[in-house]
Amino acid sequence: MSASRQGAGALVLGVGNILWADEGFGVRCAEAFAEAFDLPESVTVVDGGTQGLALVNDLAQARRVLIFDAVDFDAAPGELIVARGDAVPRFVAGKKVSLHQTSMMEILAVAELMADGAPEAITLVGCQPAALEDYGGGLTPAVSAQIGPAVECAAGELDRWGFALRPRTEGRSAPLSLMPKEVARAAYETGRPGADEACRVGDERVLARLCVTQGAD
Repeated sequence: MSASRQGAGALVLGVGNILWADEGFGVRCAEAFAEAFDLPESVTVVDGGTQGLALVNDLAQARRVLIFDAVDFDAAPGELIVARGDAVPRFVAGKKVSLHQTSMMEILAVAELMADGAPEAITLVGCQPAALEDYGGGLTPAVSAQIGPAVECAAGELDRWGFALRPRTEGRSAPLSLMPKEVARAAYETGRPGADEACRVGDERVLARLCVTQGAD
């Protein structure tokens, strides 16, 4: 049985992995978006992280979808791209690094099958990453600088779709929290151990054995 698009009027989805530097751009944009605005009930913000096919139901029910993501489109690090409609799939195919990983293109395809068609509108706000292989790293400066512009771009897109967003003012309401405070951006990036305290190149247990073996030689 197919799902019907009668859920959230608009879905704002941030996807990516905050453990791998600029790969976390989409999630951090969704986090900033949720903190910046008092959202109407018709707008849902989701930290999609690396949930893969677990996002299908959210996508199948939304009439309009906006996706934040880090996108490699051979541009200068930190460059933003906005793609709409049929142009979105070619930017969200994704590079698989695991047999278990599912690309956004595959997730969107399944959601469309479940709902008998694509959403009424879909927009991607993407950013060219500068670094993806820094395990435990935060966003690089070039990509971090684009969170504000990406959020403003998304707000403009939702305004064009007819969703009124009010900037959040201090004391009016608590910001929407998308994630545990321990992995919220400020805590995560400022709490990162230094290179002398954390191993970022592999399993330190394996490396310790290698050091012992090499020392014996």
